[in-house]
Amino acid sequence: MRHRLKDVAERAGVSVKTVSNVVNGYLHVKPDTRARVEEAIAELNYRPNLSARNLRKGRTGVIALAVPELDIPYFAELARHVVAAAADHGWTVLIDQTGGRREQERVAAAGIGDHMIDGLIFSPLALTADDLAGLDGLPTVLLGERVDHGPADHVAIDNVTAAREMTAHLIGLGRRRIAAIGAQRTPEGASARLRLAGYTTALAEAGIDYDERLVAPASVWHRADGAAAMRQLLASGVRPDAVFCFNDTLALGALRALHEAGLKVPDDVAVAGFDDIEDGRFSVPTLTTVSPDKEQIARLAVELLAGRLATDREAPPRELTAPHHLTPRESTHP
Repeated sequence: MRHRLKDVAERAGVSVKTVSNVVNGYLHVKPDTRARVEEAIAELNYRPNLSARNLRKGRTGVIALAVPELDIPYFAELARHVVAAAADHGWTVLIDQTGGRREQERVAAAGIGDHMIDGLIFSPLALTADDLAGLDGLPTVLLGERVDHGPADHVAIDNVTAAREMTAHLIGLGRRRIAAIGAQRTPEGASARLRLAGYTTALAEAGIDYDERLVAPASVWHRADGAAAMRQLLASGVRPDAVFCFNDTLALGALRALHEAGLKVPDDVAVAGFDDIEDGRFSVPTLTTVSPDKEQIARLAVELLAGRLATDREAPPRELTAPHHLTPRESTHP
């Protein structure tokens, strides 16, 4: 049997309005009255009718998360955290995979469908700030580096600092010929450019000359691309003593190629990645990585969206930086 506000009110000996005030978090309720209502809610296992509440507010109770690829473990793990954070607001999350294609990202930016969603958390690869200028009032939070200082709230980590710290970590272990896998020259490669900038900065700070031959491109950041880039580096005659991969899936592919070549990690070549995906904690050897706080990224994005939906639709866009840290593991430490 599904209980109603009226049932809770009768059990607690208060008015329906008082129960509604408690359920909706209003502060001006006497502590003893609030305690009686909360006890009645627990006894009856009362659950608010979110559909009715959203209908009264002119909302659907659904937000969307649009990411390039769910096959990339980072985005799958991020989606899990967004769903958990949204549940605290009683929201359902519609997840859209754009493939990083501009037309599909434009559909997401337009709201995925008329009146389907209340807001959007969006990690674009192909869109520009001009594309996003016509968001048409849809509350939106951007993730990643493609469009910073744009027309919407934005959450990201400091990629330059993170990459600089990881490269400095490898240098601190005595490595001097450090390769980088994952460079991208396309407009979509914003994260790659920032991570390459951090890599080159750390080399310069250590007095190590930048060597273009040690920088291997990867148009996409899958395991196969990491393996292919690593094989290319080895075949070229350039012999790195460390490799910084711009995400963990590239690093997992590089580990495979080094194993096939009969090289030991980290004795012959140290390997580091970026993203701290679960696979890296179980690889052999376990993977040293940059660990973005994915839970915090999700929480910040959801809270920004909640603020926009509540009162702050006209406030200027906000830029928030989520924390990160280095996680050294076996792939750089024997």
